[in-house]
Formats: sequence, structure tokens, C-alpha cells
Amino acid sequence: MTLNKIRIAQLNLSNLETSELASANSVNLVQDNVASLTSTAAANDYSTYTTVTGLIDTVQANVDALPDSAANDYSTYTTLSGLIDTVQDNVSSQTSNTQAYISDTLLSNTALIFEAGDGVSLSGNSTTGVVTFSTSMSNVTSQTIAIDGSANSFTVTKSIANAHMALVFYNGLAQDPTRYSVDGTTLTLSNVTPLSAGSNLEVRYFDFFSLPGTSEGGGGGGYTFQGSVSGYTSGGLGPGAVLNTIDKFPFSADGNATDVGDLTSIKRGAAGQSSSTSGYTSGSAAPAESNVIDKFPFSSDDNATDVGDLTVARGGVVGQSSSAAGYTSGAYGNITTTIDKFPFAADANATDVGDLTVARGDASGQSSSSSGYTSGGTNPNTNVIDKFPFATDVNATDVGDLTANKKLSAGQSSTESGYASGGFSPPYINVIEKFPFSADGNATDVGDLTQTRSAPAGQSSTSSGYTSGGTNPTIPGLSNVIDKFPFAADSNATDVGDLTQAKQLASGQQV
Repeated sequence: MTLNKIRIAQLNLSNLETSELASANSVNLVQDNVASLTSTAAANDYSTYTTVTGLIDTVQANVDALPDSAANDYSTYTTLSGLIDTVQDNVSSQTSNTQAYISDTLLSNTALIFEAGDGVSLSGNSTTGVVTFSTSMSNVTSQTIAIDGSANSFTVTKSIANAHMALVFYNGLAQDPTRYSVDGTTLTLSNVTPLSAGSNLEVRYFDFFSLPGTSEGGGGGGYTFQGSVSGYTSGGLGPGAVLNTIDKFPFSADGNATDVGDLTSIKRGAAGQSSSTSGYTSGSAAPAESNVIDKFPFSSDDNATDVGDLTVARGGVVGQSSSAAGYTSGAYGNITTTIDKFPFAADANATDVGDLTVARGDASGQSSSSSGYTSGGTNPNTNVIDKFPFATDVNATDVGDLTANKKLSAGQSSTESGYASGGFSPPYINVIEKFPFSADGNATDVGDLTQTRSAPAGQSSTSSGYTSGGTNPTIPGLSNVIDKFPFAADSNATDVGDLTQAKQLASGQQV
């Protein structure tokens, strides 16, 4: 390409020893060739560089023909540097577009944007436009699976958090992502009959880089339940009064909550759900059992609005969230197994989409990228962990047990695990327990809260679980404490801030 040849000419001239430089006549010939270009001549079509190519070849030929002579001693390079700069200026001026190349291909009228992601830094030079990646960008791995014609579910070696972070190829043909799902290390295709024997599947995994300043939520393939900006604690029971307050606290730094709005009415024992843009509270146990679904915005501090109804009025409910819908499961008082679902895309009433395995209320809720979980609860106190899929409307299945029969725990979720913190067994407890999403299994005790308490609210960032508020009649009574524990390691929680007031039976949201 033209610019490459100019650079070669420049390199050849720059690398000559002082005893090897050409005569002034040779260099002048370079200048004459460039100077002869006429910008008004129609024949000089510089978009294809038809005419320029020949002239640049002459430049190269002149450089190649430089004789080895001690007489050619341009020790100061004064004339040479000026002429070469003029060559560059003349050729660069032949087009009004900034030129960018990938290999030898010219990109015309194209904007190049380099965005650094996790683990990658960029360095740039504003004069030359050269950008250097400091780490390898090879972020794709794959696995090939042989098919024997007996099943449509397969075990994959790499556990991923979301099916849309993998592409599945059947005999070399990419498959529609809605036709398969990946839950942990199990790949399931939606074929009615098993795939043909002798075929093969290839699973290509993509480890995406996140954009700085954006939430991990947002629906679609990149959705995760966790937030990256703020946690919210809405409603609840304060000292002698049911509340409508919406509290908000930061994830980026440890700090106290602020009051940023109000629910449409006072509520306690409501379920909390989160889309990428809004927080939801559904149902309520007091002052009377309610079916109202409230919604408040994450983009601004504002009050909630009534956007729909559950299928039945109830409280002591627990919430789960997919990328597209909120779920409200169970109840206490109006004891039920019902799993309700309402859409995030439009304000609408909920529909009954399935049942828990055990009728119960005051449970804790967790969400993976593909399933909702309801753990613990009372009728009487239970340790059952139920799981129901987001992709289809069906009943839940019993997939494991908590470490004890208990109610009124807070629920949190990482991309790999569900957590239940605090609660009442009896007695009041401070245990943080964890169960896996990748395989159905029991929970294990992985740490302690800073306070023994029940009925707190739970929130989840991309790196930590939060437990806010709660109660213990003896020590310390109603609590305003916001505890934080890490997802990366099994560890105790630390006290990182306070709610605007002490409360229990509130609901949690995050963005």
C-alpha cells in the first residue's frame, strides 16, 4: 500500500550511513516526482492511488540506486530531512480522509474505538496514532462433544454463568441461542428427539470484557442478577411503625444509606426484585395483605408507582429476578406454594407460573442467570432449597438443603452461588451459608454476620453480598447495620454502614 511504501522509503533513507547517502540529484528527483502531482487532474485518482503508486515506486527505485560513496556525506541531513518531510506532506495532502490500515487493507471513513476491559490496559501516541495492547486479547476457548444419539443433555468442562456467553455449533452450523441452555456445566438442547449418532457439538466460550462505568445488568445475554452501583432497602417495620421509605447505599465505597424516595404505601414482608433499570416490591403482609407491585427507577432518586398486581394478596413473600421478569414465591399468613411472574418490559399484572415443593413463607430468595431459588421458610420451619427455571413456566424441584431449618434469612447471589444470611431457627442466628448453582447440592456454613439477627434484607453486588437491617429482641433489638461479605472467598462479614433507620422485614434490590 502507498503509505507502507513511503514508510519503507523513509526507513531506507534514515538507516543509511553518512557515507552511503545519495547525491542531491537523486533526492531532488524524489521531490520532483511528488511536486509534479496535480490535484486538479482527473487522472490523479488518489482514492485508489493509481498515479501515486508509480511515483512511489520511483522513490523506492531512487533509494535503491543510491551509490556507496564517501563523497555523499550529508552529515547534517539538513536537505535530506526537509525533502523527505516534503514527500510525506505532499502524499498525505492528496486525500481529505484520515487513513487507517489493518494489515494492508485501507479502512475508509471508519471510526476505530479501542476500549480497555478487565485486565487490559492501552497506551497510545497522539502523534502517530499507534495503540498497543498490554495483554493478549485471546479470550475464546472451545470444546467438541461427540454425540451417540442417546441424549440431548451433555456435560461441558467449563462452567459459565450465562448461556449467551457460549455459541453452540451442531456439525459446524451455529445454533440459535434460544434452542439451548447452559446451567453450570450442563448443556441442554431443546430437541424433541436425541441428536443423531455420529454428529458432534462444538461449544465456543466467550469471556467478555465489561465496559467501564456500566452496570452488569441490562437483559439479554449479558444479564446478571448482581448490581455494580447501589443497593436498596425498601419498606419494612421500624420502631412501632410500618415504613414506606426507600433507602439507597453505594457499592463502590463503604458508606451509609440515604432516603431517596417512598413506596406507594407502607409495606413489610414484601418481595424485592430488580431489572436493569428499576427496583420492584411486590405484595405486603401489613398493614393488610396486599397484591400491589410497586416500581421505582434506578436512574434517578424518585418515588415508586403502582404498576400491577400479584395473582393473590399476600405477604411474607420472597423475590427472584431474571433478565426479563420478576418472580414472587410463597407467602406467610396466606400460606401458598404459588410462584407468580410479572414482566419488566411493560407494566402488567403477574401470572401464576408454577408451585414450590413446600407451601411456606418468610423464606429467602436467590437468582442465577437461568433459575430462581427459594430456600428455607416456615410452615413449619424448613431447610428445603427449591429451584425453578426462568426459561419455561413449570413447578420447582427440591435440589438441596440449608444447614438448618430456619426462616427470615436474607438472600444474596453471586454468579456461582446462592447465599442465605442470618435468620431464626430458633434461636436467632448469624450464619452465612452458601449453595452452588452449577450443581444441585446442600448449603455449607461459610461465615458469620457481625450481628445475630433475623428478617434482614439482602442485596448483591458483582463482588459482595450485603445484609441490611434485621432484628434480635435482646441484642441489639431492631438494627440499622449494613453488613458486607465477599463472594470470592468464604469469610465473615464486616459492618460497612447504616440504614437511615433501624428496620426489619424490608425488601432488597440492586443495580
